Amino acid sequence: MNGDILLVALIIIGLLGRSHIITTAACVLLIVKLISLERYLPTIERRGLELGLLFLTMGVLVPFASEKISIKDVTSMFTTWPGILALLGGAVATYMNSKGLELLKIDPQMIVGLVIGSIIGIVFLKGIPVGPLMAAGITAFLLKAFTFLFDKFR
Repeated sequence: MNGDILLVALIIIGLLGRSHIITTAACVLLIVKLISLERYLPTIERRGLELGLLFLTMGVLVPFASEKISIKDVTSMFTTWPGILALLGGAVATYMNSKGLELLKIDPQMIVGLVIGSIIGIVFLKGIPVGPLMAAGITAFLLKAFTFLFDKFR
């Protein structure tokens, strides 16, 4: 029953924060629980992130498949400062996302803080929700930085 209440809370938080992904995910999981399909939850937990990342990657690669990005566009990424910085930014972002994924696997309840923090960012900082992985990656970085700093001063 606690899980149901938490899922409803996440649905409400997702609605308030205009995060359709959080809202939809919590709704689907609540439906899975309410129609007694809990036996599939371990499979969803084990494979859900992989499937999500697969579809995210496919979405990002569509411009290549639809030929909206030309060879000239690709070569300019290696020969201009904005292109080189975009490559660096993409590499750093994906590294941070991997650290965020590790953090969420180790500490899955962290998602509640990430969602609430995202809502705070949307409401007060006029931010745009892009998903929990980047927020978790930044959190993982901050945890490392704080641990490093506080261990120095002990």
